[in-house]
Amino acid sequence: MSLLVAAFYRFAALENLPALRGELLQLAEAQGVSGTILLAAEGVNGTIAGADAGVQALLDRLRQVAGLERLEAKFSRSGIQAFHRLKVRLKREIVTMGEPQVSPYLASEVGTHVPPGQWDALIARPDTLVIDTRNAYEVAIGSFEGAIDPGTATFSEFPQWVEQSLRPLVAERQPKAIAMFCTGGIRCEKATAYLQQQGFEGVHHLEGGILRYLEEVPALGSSWWGECFVFDQRVAVNHQLEPGEHSLCFACGLPLAPADRQLPSYRVGVSCRHCIERFSDSDRARFAERQRQIEHARASG
Repeated sequence: MSLLVAAFYRFAALENLPALRGELLQLAEAQGVSGTILLAAEGVNGTIAGADAGVQALLDRLRQVAGLERLEAKFSRSGIQAFHRLKVRLKREIVTMGEPQVSPYLASEVGTHVPPGQWDALIARPDTLVIDTRNAYEVAIGSFEGAIDPGTATFSEFPQWVEQSLRPLVAERQPKAIAMFCTGGIRCEKATAYLQQQGFEGVHHLEGGILRYLEEVPALGSSWWGECFVFDQRVAVNHQLEPGEHSLCFACGLPLAPADRQLPSYRVGVSCRHCIERFSDSDRARFAERQRQIEHARASG
């Protein structure tokens, strides 16, 4: 059965979050929808999967919340259940930057939204600085041609990179535009708010993120290369938004290409090239036992 996968976010000043959390959990159980939804005072962020009617029911309920009336979602299809159950979590931030003064839900604080159809023209300009705001392991499996990789392990490292690397780079190159992007738009939208607050000018971000770009822009002539990492069991999607070739190392959680799985360092559920030096022999023994239990559970249904 083909399941509908919906990725969404919206910055908004939200209240009464515990009650909303309870409603969403109850509705998801009734509709057979799974996934993860994050709720915070600054908005909502989530990816859910299930039958079309169930997914739409949850989105409709969220759109009844003041501030979320214009909530949009990026849709794709999956032949497998991308999540085991629904988790609705209350958080301080829906995407963690660690800068509480940033308010992306205020329209005056975010940069210019660039529709996918106009994105390639913007980033092709020599006076545009293109920045991938995702984590380094995401950038490694796919990005836009010519984009700068900040090399961050988490989004909370982005402000430090801005001060140490981006500010002197902007002073040197004097770009007319700074164009930022991420998977679904949430990180780059918050990043534009941060940059504008720090005095940067000409700040833009890809509306709807990479997922909307892949949905709307044909692969032929596209500026995108590789696959797009997604935070569910599909691991990554290709330009057609179909599950790609990457899988996860269940020891460290990082993506693996087919070639990575052929290396001597790769043992299913135990180690890979990313983490072979990170863990001890006792750790790997524990991972191996966990993998044995997983395989036994699968075999027994």
